[in-house]
Amino acid sequence: MGNGEFDLKNAISGVLVVDKPVGLTSHDVVQVVRKGTNIKRAGHTGTLDPRASGVLVILVGPAVRLSEYVSASDKRYQAVIRLGASTDTYDAEGRITRTVPVDHITEEMFEKELQGFVGEIEQVPPPFSAVKVKGRKAYEMAREGEEVELAPRRIHVYHLELLEWAPPEAVIDVYCSSGTYVRSLAHDLGEKMGVGAHLVGLRRTKSGRFTLRDAVPLRKLREAFEDGSWYQYLIPAAEALSEWPAVELTVEQMDLIRHGHRIPADVSEGKMARGINEQGELVALMEFVPESGEWQPKKVFFS
Repeated sequence: MGNGEFDLKNAISGVLVVDKPVGLTSHDVVQVVRKGTNIKRAGHTGTLDPRASGVLVILVGPAVRLSEYVSASDKRYQAVIRLGASTDTYDAEGRITRTVPVDHITEEMFEKELQGFVGEIEQVPPPFSAVKVKGRKAYEMAREGEEVELAPRRIHVYHLELLEWAPPEAVIDVYCSSGTYVRSLAHDLGEKMGVGAHLVGLRRTKSGRFTLRDAVPLRKLREAFEDGSWYQYLIPAAEALSEWPAVELTVEQMDLIRHGHRIPADVSEGKMARGINEQGELVALMEFVPESGEWQPKKVFFS
């Protein structure tokens, strides 16, 4: 690119928010995007199981470098839980390990136990998950019938709400930190109630600042790839972290940032900020250095 020609393909950087259908892996969707945009650099920010649908945030082009920050965002789900049956995978894919009658379980009982999972809790990921144990994925070991011992993780459940009570099923709204397994939540809830439970349906309604309202159904996106109108769905990279404060940089400051130098900060901002140019495009992600009261560039996007 150095010789002055402008390669449109490399200049495209941003976010595609897809409403993933049931039946595809998150990687399948990334492949559709790579093929459709003709841009090799693309990646999602947080796996959705094949059986789950909803918000899948895909970063395209240089924006993939935002991944670690975007994927750490909070998530929101609508989950359908079936009481009275436990499975080895904690969802409907698995083998049923026990069944228990649930006639005695009331809505009040369910609601009370549900609220017990709100807050900062320890959660063990499902044995059939992509968590690595000694370098191997847990689900590969589980499939081979090995005992999988997974360490609990600290997660945050901000809010749980019972949306629909239709025993043996319940529909709940789950608002939680990244890294929360809704399957484990369903399983643990079932254990707590003494009847067992597993997840039968999952739809992600929000990932970071993106909701289903921002999401384009994959079918529609495929059509837009066909007729070349997909650009209308591309969200600027700077929007992906819109909850971070934005610092508009002068031309001089942009030059300093580009070469890795710090610039003075207005202390009131926050720990991390987006450096943007006059056009509102993302120039850099910057970290506040309290000792010197300056912004230190962490990632620079315009060379």
